[in-house]
Amino acid sequence: MYVEMKNIYKKYGDFLASDNVSFGIEKGKLVALLGPSGSGKTTLLRMIAGLENPNAGDIYIDGVRVNDIPASQRGIGFVFQNYALFRYMTVFENVAFGLRLQKVPKKQIKERVTELLELTGLSGMEKRYPNQLSGGQRQRVAFARALAPNPQVLLLDEPFAAIDAKVRTELRNWLREMVEKLGITSIFVTHDQDEAVEVADEIIITNHGTIEQKGTPIEIYKSPATPFVAKFIGRSSVVEEYEKLKGFERIANAKKAVIRPEFIKISKSGKLDRYISAAETGVVTDVVFRGNRIDVTVNINGIDVVGERSLEKDLISVGETVHVLIYRLYVFDANQTYLLENMEMQETSDVFYI
Repeated sequence: MYVEMKNIYKKYGDFLASDNVSFGIEKGKLVALLGPSGSGKTTLLRMIAGLENPNAGDIYIDGVRVNDIPASQRGIGFVFQNYALFRYMTVFENVAFGLRLQKVPKKQIKERVTELLELTGLSGMEKRYPNQLSGGQRQRVAFARALAPNPQVLLLDEPFAAIDAKVRTELRNWLREMVEKLGITSIFVTHDQDEAVEVADEIIITNHGTIEQKGTPIEIYKSPATPFVAKFIGRSSVVEEYEKLKGFERIANAKKAVIRPEFIKISKSGKLDRYISAAETGVVTDVVFRGNRIDVTVNINGIDVVGERSLEKDLISVGETVHVLIYRLYVFDANQTYLLENMEMQETSDVFYI
């Protein structure tokens, strides 16, 4: 492993930020630390950078224990949420800043800055000041400045949080391509699961100072290891008394279930052509237009579930009676999550798998 944290413990007063955390990251990977506010993800990033010190545990970069190595000597590039650019320096001067601190010769500085501005799509903007740039351009300058000294590891703290939605999507794609091209080990903090799923090779999910799960986006989405991950990832409805639904039996000690929209098919009354015996009948209680789809909430004997419908299909209205097929659900006890398939659906040819 290229970056390793072993048995990391960090407490601020009464707040436990890291509770015996251990994980490793392979060289060249782009990894997301994903979790709700206060889950400890930014603290982990700052400890790797050397901006915070753990109370106990060891941090390794490329096999070297770095706990006692100052932040400036760890070979880390850090990109902050608010860019942290020097307002009175031009783009060129901002990117060159770290190289000048290292007393790199002027000719090499010019070559490196020119190369990075080309890489980040900022060629021709050398003489502009930060207030003359858009949010997306400023963030690219921050990337270029972090990369200038050829760091071993690139750390990014909510790098797209201050940027509008359209530019954010463009920058996500750009970051992924850039990290692949450079092969630099990169770790970014985010609370946006779409961002983590779209950008990262691996996701580490944090919660109350612990690691809930580590894996590829697909592994975490399809096989949530803990109840927290099942509820946190995806757009989930948490339901009780799931054994009342057709095709699902109660698992001992597992009192609740998670149902995602893609686990459900909602059909207008009389329009369901297969698995009639497995279908529930429910009443539509809410219909929300989401731009590219419609979210439909249906009440099935006191249990509310949310499904999606394409804009191409016939409109469904509040108060309408509909058929609902629930293909599968996750049930969970205090520690584990279990995937249950609908037993009433014996044929699998029509089952939608994620």
